[in-house]
Amino acid sequence: MGVDELETTKYIIQLETYADGVVERSDVVGAIFGQSEGLLNDSLDLRELQKTGRVGRIDVTISSKGGKSNGTVLIPSSLDKVETSILAAALETIDRVGPCVARMKVQKISDVRAEKRKQIVDGAKKILTSMFKDELLESEKIIESVRQAVRVEEISEYGEHRLPAGPHVKGSDAILIVEGRSDVLNLLKYGIKNTVAVEGTNVPSEITKISKEKTTTTFLDGDRGGELILRELLQVADIDFVAFAPEGKCVEDLSQKEVIKSLRDKLPREQALTFINAKRTKKNSNRPKKLAVRKEVTAEPTEEKAEKKTTEKRTTEEKTKVKEGKNVLSEYKKYAEELNETLSAKLLDDEDKVIKEVAVRDLVKELKDAKASIKAVIFDGVITQRILDISSDKGIKYLIGMKRGNIVKKPLSTKIFTADEV
Repeated sequence: MGVDELETTKYIIQLETYADGVVERSDVVGAIFGQSEGLLNDSLDLRELQKTGRVGRIDVTISSKGGKSNGTVLIPSSLDKVETSILAAALETIDRVGPCVARMKVQKISDVRAEKRKQIVDGAKKILTSMFKDELLESEKIIESVRQAVRVEEISEYGEHRLPAGPHVKGSDAILIVEGRSDVLNLLKYGIKNTVAVEGTNVPSEITKISKEKTTTTFLDGDRGGELILRELLQVADIDFVAFAPEGKCVEDLSQKEVIKSLRDKLPREQALTFINAKRTKKNSNRPKKLAVRKEVTAEPTEEKAEKKTTEKRTTEEKTKVKEGKNVLSEYKKYAEELNETLSAKLLDDEDKVIKEVAVRDLVKELKDAKASIKAVIFDGVITQRILDISSDKGIKYLIGMKRGNIVKKPLSTKIFTADEV
């Protein structure tokens, strides 16, 4: 096997071959190419696969004794698991080698990457024990440290939207749905590999589909954003259980003990809805009532002077900000209140009239396809970098959501507010 093959190989197909007569290596190779030709479609034609480097050089070891021949065939493959398995099964149909009756049987398919990971673990253990003699670590801590590093490397992508996911999402009967990539990485550290992230409130179609095929648990942050995503998921996906991080905490920051406890305390779908509604009712009942303040007709002269002095010291920038805040408050507060807990969005024109009302899950597509001029977007969801970038490109002046997401780049042309700020 050449250097290039070693670098690209994912799996090694190992077959046992038997011939009822004396045959040589060239006979076995000829039988493999000859009897597999035309058996599968062009994408799995062995000659084409070798030309494109997706299958490496076929290595045959054969020996004869008593007029019979036995041997081993090794075939390196850079195809995926399914294609490699189909190719291996096709080779088991070979029934002649040269002039002799023969058979081939798949002994095993080795995952080269798994072997490399084992080498990494073994090598890391040796390095840690030999190079840190003054700071010897316990054997269990060494293994766990290396395991966590390897698990983080195992993060993969799922579906058309390339959602961050653990390596066992496709093969597992049960999955965990979390909010973002950081949550997936944190759970991988603790050996939880059947996790997939929705990446915001605009739930992708892959999540809807997979939730109907597998037992599905959502594991969300213990804040308002987590509740918003849950409400969206319950509308478009088949959720079986709900788990929350402790109040005010994010899944990405939890310790292993907190993760285990949160998942152990998960609730069935119906109980979770009852719990959230009860919590919101309690929160609203504890909210202090606004007291009417009687405005004095006249003020003391000293108060008038102090107020005038304070006003004169305001910078132009502060005046603009206060004015803008009042405008947003008076124009958009009623819309924000109407949208609370509806998972909907309103698009407003230059005269602050509603052009259209859409579901939050369709907001990204609606903004991308919008032809009319939009002045403001008010929605019951999380303001993400993606929505902000699209709004800026479309010349939208105001973006008002229930919560700010991880915003790295803030364009000057679009002002963002949360519902609490308007």
